[in-house]
Amino acid sequence: MKELREVIHLVVKEKRDIVLSVLFGFLAGMSAVGLFASSGYLISRAALIPPLYALTVMIAFLKLFGFARALGRYAERYFSHRATFTILSNIRLAFYKRLEPHAPRIFRRYRSGDLLARIVGDVESLQNFFLRVYYPPVVLVIIFLATIVFTAIFSLPVALVLLGGLVVTGLFIPSWYAVKQRKLGSRVRTARGALSTEATEFLYGFRDLKIYQQLEGRENSLREAAGTYIHEQERDGKAMLASLSWNTGVSLIVSWVVLGVGAYLVARGDLNGLFLAMLVMISLTVFENATPMAVLPSHLDDSKRAAERLFTITEEESVPTTSELNVESGAPAIEFEHVDYTFPNEERKALSDVSLSIPAGSKTAIVGASGSGKSTLLQLMLHFQLPDQGSVKVNGVPIEQVKEESVWARSNVVLQENHYFYGTIEENLAIARDGLTQLEMKQALKDVGLDFSLEQVVLEKGENLSGGEKQRLAIARAFLKGEKWWMLDEPTSSVDALTEQSIYKRLYQKAERDTIILVSHRLSGLEKMDQIIVMDQGMVIETGSYETLMRKRGHFYEWKQVEKDIFL
Repeated sequence: MKELREVIHLVVKEKRDIVLSVLFGFLAGMSAVGLFASSGYLISRAALIPPLYALTVMIAFLKLFGFARALGRYAERYFSHRATFTILSNIRLAFYKRLEPHAPRIFRRYRSGDLLARIVGDVESLQNFFLRVYYPPVVLVIIFLATIVFTAIFSLPVALVLLGGLVVTGLFIPSWYAVKQRKLGSRVRTARGALSTEATEFLYGFRDLKIYQQLEGRENSLREAAGTYIHEQERDGKAMLASLSWNTGVSLIVSWVVLGVGAYLVARGDLNGLFLAMLVMISLTVFENATPMAVLPSHLDDSKRAAERLFTITEEESVPTTSELNVESGAPAIEFEHVDYTFPNEERKALSDVSLSIPAGSKTAIVGASGSGKSTLLQLMLHFQLPDQGSVKVNGVPIEQVKEESVWARSNVVLQENHYFYGTIEENLAIARDGLTQLEMKQALKDVGLDFSLEQVVLEKGENLSGGEKQRLAIARAFLKGEKWWMLDEPTSSVDALTEQSIYKRLYQKAERDTIILVSHRLSGLEKMDQIIVMDQGMVIETGSYETLMRKRGHFYEWKQVEKDIFL
């Protein structure tokens, strides 16, 4: 049950609703037993044609039990479902709190469709844990024990038969199917995750699939995933129906046994014949409470797998952090000491034995060919990833011990891909920091050469913006945030040379005493950098100022000459 430990902890928080659910469930169950027991006795009693006043009390009890059953069932449903919805809310909140700090790097390990299936589908599956797993056995045992004690007053053998029926329907059959379910291994969760992933890929890549005429192949993959999911659902449903059928069959057999034992006892004179119909009606009614036990194994296995899929994500990604980023001295200093890093499920190292130092308040450019590890360096500085070996230090503190939010809150970041929300330019700029005025936003747009009104609409993912406009809007956000640590990954790759020159001029004015880390594949405009780090195949191959590297006539010098030849 270790997979469900976290869920059980969240369930027991709702003590009040759980107690009320059990209380009213017991009231409803016992009222049903009392209703049918009194009906059976009334039928037997009426067959002897007694005076009407002798039946009046039993008729009143019938009405009382009927009213109590309806009231108890309504209250039981109300409180049990309220507890379920509150528990679901607690599960979502707890999962989000554990997932949110790791969101930037978690997409390296999990695909977005699979994450969506876990966050939505698996959480929804756990709504059955309280209603179908946690709650039914408690109510079943209480009602059965009370009924057996009541039945023993009239006939101990019949009470023992009911006890045997409880063991078979409430323990043996569910245990048998639980073992069978474990052997089969319910794969509904996994199949649903695969279907969600395929559907997400299909929708995101529809335009490209259409252009390259590969739509049919992806449609077939989607159909296969849907077919697998349906097959797993059918298999799960058959197992559940089989368990329910056995449970119902055994309960009917127990009722026949009660009838036979009761008739035998009446014939021997050990049981008053007036109570035979009552005992049979009790056996038919009390086993209604054993019906939920038939589907318990399936829901238990389902809940285990859902909880495992949910909380193993945060367990794998969990990293202890202790320190805030120290910015008392202004801009931060960064050090890499023999850092290695490999992306999940890859053999090739993205970084290999990287050692470098970026002093506080310095301007550093990281250059190199595509795939040389430039962006990976930035991801480690941003705490998106953690090194496999070696250490990354910020102001002398290992980044593993620095809170992720502390890094992000104190940095101005422009990545290669930035998200743009559906709304207005003003709404997309307002996320930079709280309290921004329209005047500040307009100045930021002017600084990056954008002639936009703040009311201009931005479509989902910035579909109505060009590549250069998206980059400049992201830079405007960074300008508005105004922190001391600038991390820029190819920020002007889609911007023309004149606009690029103007943006960098404004950047250097704003960040005169800040730490700037610029990742670029362009070698032009780096003369003002304090140091340039040249990378190739995940390793640092050269370091120095622009003048130093040009005098050295190494890799940087050669790449610079190639760039001149291309653009001249």
